[in-house]
Amino acid sequence: MEPRPQRKRAGLHKRDGKILEVPDNSFPEPRSPLTILEGVPESLRRRLKQYSGRLATETVQAMQERLPFFADLEASQRASVQLVVQTAVVNFAEWLHDPGSDLGYTAEAFALVPQDLTRHVALRQTVDMVRVTTEFLEELLPMLGRNEEQTKALTVGILRYSRDLAFAAAASYADAAEARGAWDTRMEANIVDAIVRGDAGSGLQSQAAALNWDATAPATVIVGTPRPDRIDLAIGDVHAAGNRHNRATLSDVHGTWLVAIVAGSLSLTDRFLADLLTVFDDGPVVVGPTAMSLSGLHRSAAEAIAGMHAVAGWSGAPRPVSARELLPERALLGDENALAALESEVMHPLADAGPALTETLDTYLDSGGAIEACARKLFVHPNTVRYRLKRIADFTGRDPTVPRDAYVLRVATTVGRLQRDLGHFSTTNGSTTGPVGPLGTRWSGPLR
Repeated sequence: MEPRPQRKRAGLHKRDGKILEVPDNSFPEPRSPLTILEGVPESLRRRLKQYSGRLATETVQAMQERLPFFADLEASQRASVQLVVQTAVVNFAEWLHDPGSDLGYTAEAFALVPQDLTRHVALRQTVDMVRVTTEFLEELLPMLGRNEEQTKALTVGILRYSRDLAFAAAASYADAAEARGAWDTRMEANIVDAIVRGDAGSGLQSQAAALNWDATAPATVIVGTPRPDRIDLAIGDVHAAGNRHNRATLSDVHGTWLVAIVAGSLSLTDRFLADLLTVFDDGPVVVGPTAMSLSGLHRSAAEAIAGMHAVAGWSGAPRPVSARELLPERALLGDENALAALESEVMHPLADAGPALTETLDTYLDSGGAIEACARKLFVHPNTVRYRLKRIADFTGRDPTVPRDAYVLRVATTVGRLQRDLGHFSTTNGSTTGPVGPLGTRWSGPLR
């Protein structure tokens, strides 16, 4: 491949004994924006300031024509927008004096924005207003130039300044969102703490309403251990999981546990719950019963927390596990809710069915689950034992032939007799923030 011939420089060159003049065909060196903006006369800057009010008024009129939402703003809000635009034009004139300066002039314009305006105007709408403003000013400002050099400086200047203006708008909304997010996080932590403590006063209702939480809708509490590498991000992870499934959530890292509150009921096979489990560590996760409203959530939280205290007693506990499936372990720790549930769900139905079922259950459990041995002790036919065991399952919802159910029935009958023997069985549904000590003494340990 032949080399490209070198282009001769402009000037005089000798060829075939003759002196030739080579014309200068090189392109002029492009000027940088800062070079174009150098030396903007003071008269032009004064003219910009003089027309700033008129430019702001006409810009607002352009917004009313081009942006449908702008007419819905209140008069005070439209006046605030006009003030921001006028300040931006005046600051543009100051910026032309030193176009290499930082964003102080543009940021100053958005420092005048009232908090009320940032709450009522979305970021997307702000982007549209900045776009209309820059497009309108790009059309009008060059007309203020008295010659080609000034017109070019105004055109280049507004393009560069509008870029900084857009970044300043984004920074203003980012600061507002960060402050609002920090406030929401603190309020969310207060709500979760009030639910755990059982403080269901009017303040809880108003705080929940501020976070758009429906206080009259059912909700469920879930308690587990947060992932060690994402403790600071756990609350956001819970919200992200809820957003993926269109479920409202509240959460807080309470001590060493992550307490999550989700709107609606939860099934242990729910896809949302499976997604939510990824937020927690590999340890146990306990799901409390669904409360019918915000005011009843303390009961769900109390049972879930009591389940976390007791879950270590069941080595084969599934993940997640319902707090109701941990009734025997919770009862052994003296949890009043668990004791009352075993009394109402097991002991009362058996007592109402007659002494034969209670006697058969005790004998069957004492016989190690052997039907023939149980029948011999009761002097009945084995089929009679089988029939009575089926009746026990019908009355209590617990099948004595299933090992886990047999354990629940054993603990229920044991603690029931002990409490009746002590003469102070509590059938009340008093709320607790955690388990109480054995046989009803209050738990004095930390939440965890």
